[in-house]
Amino acid sequence: MKASELKRGLVLQIDGRNIFVKDVQVQTAASRSGNTLYKTRGYDIVSRQKFERGFKGDEVITTVDFERRAVQFLYRDNEGCTFMDKESYEQHTLSNTSMEDDLPYLTDGLDGIHALVADGSVLGIELPATVAMEIIECAPVLKAASASARSKPATLSTGLIVQVPEYLTPGEVIKVNTLTGEFMSRA
Repeated sequence: MKASELKRGLVLQIDGRNIFVKDVQVQTAASRSGNTLYKTRGYDIVSRQKFERGFKGDEVITTVDFERRAVQFLYRDNEGCTFMDKESYEQHTLSNTSMEDDLPYLTDGLDGIHALVADGSVLGIELPATVAMEIIECAPVLKAASASARSKPATLSTGLIVQVPEYLTPGEVIKVNTLTGEFMSRA
């Protein structure tokens, strides 16, 4: 496939390593003759080393075939995060370091999580695009609220800190984008 078709959740084969793509950013060149660059961020599935590389739009990349299976988050301990396959009831544990970017979004009972499986081993986890989380702590609402949209930091149930509109209060449930980590709306 071409680099212009890259998207989050793919597994690429680069220099004999399998790379799980966590994020793709598109950089368009300012000049007409310039190539569009596709910056990918991810990690090596085996060594869990972080991976970053830019690809030109017409560059050909090899992908790895994998199966997307629905899983349920069971628990987290010192070993890592344990998930259960919703069909086979098989359990898979992924290390805390490989789950580092996803940990702030993992809550009990979270639906829409998928495991990416190739050759019987779990390559990674794909979270839903948005998650609903409760605000645990934030600054009080200001009485003299202005017409301009101001934001304040709010601490969510997993410890994630997100900028939210100033009218939100602790106890409210909000939707957060799992890719950008930004507030989207009330849940």
